[in-house]
Amino acid sequence: MTDSVPVSVVIPTIGRPPLLAECLRSLERCVPRAAEVVVIDQSADGAVAEVVEEFTAVGARVLPLPGRNIARGRNVGLREARHDIVLFTDDDCTVPSSWIGTAMRLMTDDSERIVTGKVLAAGPDVPSIRYDERPHEHTGELRCDALYTGNMAARRAALLEFGGFDERLAQAAEDNDLCYRWLRAGRRLTYEPELVVEHGAWRTPADVARTYDSYWRGQGAFYAKHLRRGDTAVLRFLVSDLNAGVRAGASDALGRAPRTATAPRLRALALGLLTGLRRRSVAPMARRG
Repeated sequence: MTDSVPVSVVIPTIGRPPLLAECLRSLERCVPRAAEVVVIDQSADGAVAEVVEEFTAVGARVLPLPGRNIARGRNVGLREARHDIVLFTDDDCTVPSSWIGTAMRLMTDDSERIVTGKVLAAGPDVPSIRYDERPHEHTGELRCDALYTGNMAARRAALLEFGGFDERLAQAAEDNDLCYRWLRAGRRLTYEPELVVEHGAWRTPADVARTYDSYWRGQGAFYAKHLRRGDTAVLRFLVSDLNAGVRAGASDALGRAPRTATAPRLRALALGLLTGLRRRSVAPMARRG
């Protein structure tokens, strides 16, 4: 049996058994393996549990969670993890055999930071990818786009103390929000290209369109959250997104860019912004940010 190291891997899923099986199979091939893999199942059926049952020998277990809220799923996994070093990936990602060992080494170098890494596309029309070849120290920057939760390592106690992911951002932008809050608080976040995952290319064009619509709606809610708190620093990100949307819209009109893959969803961004500005509730895990 392959040796394991004391890390937990958290994988939220909304019920994509074949993709999850591939993800778990890649974790099974890791040398060393993680001591446990926590699958947060928001699918409301038994198919995910059946898949996870096949991987109990590598420490996989499933935790059912009602509803669909990616931030809550990550928080539940964080709270239920048995080890202080926690790695996050998604059910449609696969990892190389070195992933666990690389993350463990990077976190041993500095366990108080968040580490994120490369997210490679397994094919066309794959969202949320990052190919940068050089390491980057994001600490001291003020930005919201540096953290990729499909490929992330952090210390459990540090994230819990910080407030975890904001569960008001139920479908998207919970990663951007944590990135922004973390950097704004002066904490360390680094990009390490040797930490790699591959993001699956399974979406139809309609799926891609829905994914980007969700992303931009979530981004609008993220901006609203911080503007409502009087934090005008996010205005520069909002203006940048609006400008990019106008430019991409012009390219669409001229037939120079694929509409579903490149054009920001300005209507979704506006809807998320307006909805978020009306919101008054405080998420349990996000009071610090």
